[in-house]
Amino acid sequence: QLIHDLKAANPEADINVKLVSEAGIGTIAAGVAKANADVVHISGHSGGTGASPKTSIKNAGLPWELGLAEANQMLRSTDLRSRIKVTVDGGMKTGYDVAIGTLLGAEEYVFGTASLVTSGCVMARQCHENTCPVGVATQNENLRQRFPGEPQHVINYMTFIAQELREIMAELGFETVEEMIGRVDVLRQREDVEQEKARKLDLSGILAQPAGGDRHKTEPQTHEIEEALDWDLLEEAGGAIETGEPIHLDREISTVNRAVGATLSNRISKHHGTEGLPEDTITVDFGGTAGQSFGAFLQDGVTMGLTGTANDYVGKGLSGGKLIINTPNDAPYEPEENILIGNVALYGATQGEAYINGMAGERFGVRNSGVKAVVESVGDHGCEYMTGGVVACLGRTGKNFAAGMSGGIAYVLDRDGDFEGKVNYGMVSTTDDLDRKDRQMLRRLIENHVAHTDSDRGEYILENWESELEKFVKVVPDAYAEIIENDETADVRTDLPDTAAPTVGSDGVGQAASDD
Repeated sequence: QLIHDLKAANPEADINVKLVSEAGIGTIAAGVAKANADVVHISGHSGGTGASPKTSIKNAGLPWELGLAEANQMLRSTDLRSRIKVTVDGGMKTGYDVAIGTLLGAEEYVFGTASLVTSGCVMARQCHENTCPVGVATQNENLRQRFPGEPQHVINYMTFIAQELREIMAELGFETVEEMIGRVDVLRQREDVEQEKARKLDLSGILAQPAGGDRHKTEPQTHEIEEALDWDLLEEAGGAIETGEPIHLDREISTVNRAVGATLSNRISKHHGTEGLPEDTITVDFGGTAGQSFGAFLQDGVTMGLTGTANDYVGKGLSGGKLIINTPNDAPYEPEENILIGNVALYGATQGEAYINGMAGERFGVRNSGVKAVVESVGDHGCEYMTGGVVACLGRTGKNFAAGMSGGIAYVLDRDGDFEGKVNYGMVSTTDDLDRKDRQMLRRLIENHVAHTDSDRGEYILENWESELEKFVKVVPDAYAEIIENDETADVRTDLPDTAAPTVGSDGVGQAASDD
């Protein structure tokens, strides 16, 4: 699904899946090829960044030769090798490494650590501390002045690698790298070794001649985005993207329509950059059941509404757009008590708004870093790893709420008085004392929720504002609370979402959301 989402988000890009060299990697590589990735990258146990913990450096993965050989053999034996490019890295340093990698089936090679060293890296292994002594991995201007690297240093290094590779190719009788790929038959195990353990090694598994035909990628991967619903949307909304003139579309949707909105957003980004279009320039109302990743990477200016249900990953990577998902009016059940959208909604979302008139599955808002959302109720692990944004939950939550939450704010309506027993207090604190900013943000979100979805629960809360407000619990990460105490600009509550429609207070008089 992730491969499909990324391809939909940028149809012109090659989707590269990185696998750690381990026993059984061949099966995973075959699955990656079947899932329509363009490249599978085999990463060995050596190399890596200086910021990695010692456990990752010393105990993760196997040598790249083992993983590469197994992956290549499996891809060839399953007739998948022609569909996918194979690349490799893992502490590669010389032309000899490139030659071995090529003969074992790789088409491209990555030099990370060695290139850094040629640029002046001294492997101080403090990249994550912003104290790099040679100015490679730091934002400190004084340290950056120490950077000794020049482009020519890396060019010289790569030239030496190419020269050594050419010498090996000449010795083996190859004119081009392409004809050298996958020629395991020219490799043999050395017998002139003196160490007893080394003499007992059996490398026949690595040197086995793979079954199958093609030794490298010979045909384009079969992607499943050609018939995507977005192309129909683009045909209708292309003019709106060019001119900025508002347009409204109605479409039916089914579970086969995945990542709807991603390709549309890609076209908007190409024309207008990260700023996107003015709010509500393109509005699409869907009816039916959406497939996975509905509204993925949705860009500014696009509003997508859905009357019906949706699968997992709703609003994945939401990037400024607006999502409105509503329970059908004729549904014979209460929205807050029945699942309307699947698991892992708003995964990694950065900005935008989402209004869900129903219950969300597990991990709602996971890694949300900027979206403001309202949902009637959620399953387990709500707001997991959240780093920003605001989530208002108008009903029950599952267990382990706010696990790993380091930023943003959540408001939960706790009518049963049992919410605090469901919170993971490892990084957060809770309070029922809502200040002026909290009340402003919460009211604005609920007003918008009612305006967009006609939520009965939201309307009841607004009509009984003072009594219902007492039942809300605020969840705020401890570290984030310290930050906003010293820096008001970092407070997410200072940026209220735009009013969706005129609001009516409990006394029948229109009032602004900024009123207490």
